[in-house]
Amino acid sequence: MNKVEYEWPCQGQEGQRKALFLDLSSSSEDIRLPGWQLDRVTSPAKARMMLAQNGYEVALARVCPLKDSQRDELEDVLCDNNAPAWIVLTRTEELEDQDFCRLIYENCYDFYTLPLDGKVSFLQATLGHAYGINRLREMGEKQLSCLDECQMVGASQPIMQVFSQIRKVAAVDAPVLILGESGTGKELIARAIHQRSARRKGPFIAVNCGALPETLIQSELFGHEKGAFTGALRRKLGRFEMAQGGTVFLDEVGDLPLELQVNLLRFLQEGSIERLGGEQSLNLDVRVIAATHVDLDKAVAEGRFREDLFYRLNVLHLRVPPLRERPGDVELLARFFFQKFSLDHNSKARGLSQQALVAINQYGWPGNVREMINRIRRALVMSENRLISAEDLGLKSPKQDTRVLSLDAARQGAEREALIASLAFTQHNVSEAARLLGVSRVTLYRLMDKHQLN
Repeated sequence: MNKVEYEWPCQGQEGQRKALFLDLSSSSEDIRLPGWQLDRVTSPAKARMMLAQNGYEVALARVCPLKDSQRDELEDVLCDNNAPAWIVLTRTEELEDQDFCRLIYENCYDFYTLPLDGKVSFLQATLGHAYGINRLREMGEKQLSCLDECQMVGASQPIMQVFSQIRKVAAVDAPVLILGESGTGKELIARAIHQRSARRKGPFIAVNCGALPETLIQSELFGHEKGAFTGALRRKLGRFEMAQGGTVFLDEVGDLPLELQVNLLRFLQEGSIERLGGEQSLNLDVRVIAATHVDLDKAVAEGRFREDLFYRLNVLHLRVPPLRERPGDVELLARFFFQKFSLDHNSKARGLSQQALVAINQYGWPGNVREMINRIRRALVMSENRLISAEDLGLKSPKQDTRVLSLDAARQGAEREALIASLAFTQHNVSEAARLLGVSRVTLYRLMDKHQLN
């Protein structure tokens, strides 16, 4: 995977960081924060314009008092999908308004009460934290976009082995059989094989054999001539002909009727087909990739699948692990799909709550990746919270762990999690991981050895 380059925008004069300052107060008092350049605007409309023109990571809003019309405009700015991390400055009496409090806790990173006497250093620290968190989020989004280009997401050992097999299989022009449970992404793997093969410039034609009526399967796969049956008013090309020079993907090939298995076997043996109602054999240059969740060995033993066809299809084979066998990938996939679909659904949700992440990791995912996609998309539509909850996902709230860890055990656990996260984020680039953690390479190697992460 190509390394992602990151830029740190919004630098003010002499390397100062820039922040937007939306001032809706009647105060003429200026706010000065060492190390920060505050670009002041006095209306939500101007704030929107500045946000569109500049890549602000953080923003301040001084609000006291707030008119009803201003509140609606402010809420629109705070709820924008591309909004920075907002920090509100207000007076204590304004916090007696429940609607205003809701606006803050649902849409803002933090708040401070005015006056700021003695709080400037704390505000600086909060701005810095918000800036860093937003930058990390943006870096993660860029990495996810790179993963999205590959259409495959995962870092566990089982899925990394599949990635390695894809590269090997793609280099050989032979039939491939992909085995795995429903919803594990078998078609994505077939596409990945095609895109990395010498046939990548040719078409990729996918056919779900289990979704086609038996009376239409032969016509769909191999085409038909005009007049071949009632309603055949013109010649129709089948999926195999449409895939000429490329790849045909036969999903759920285990559901193919026995009489049509003969036609598929003939094509694999001779490289030719006959349209329904035709008399001429057509030679085709097409690679076949098949997939099924059915146990084909058992189907052969029971006479539901031809043994000779099984061996023809099973020249090369891959097994896709179910989600429950991919340790560490569940949370990565959840974050990936949340990021992928959040903009499409224009959701107010900005992320997944810790409770949701625990529930996601505890759930068995019988429907695999397809089930996760459905749950994430439904949660984005139905949730009214800033963070997606376990209930939004239709999952049970995780049981609370009542054990009390010693401080040493807690430190060790946090240290190990930080190491794993940094190494995963940098794709095991030790120098980059050490820089993110603020330690030397020697120290990082020592910590990796301590936690048995070598």
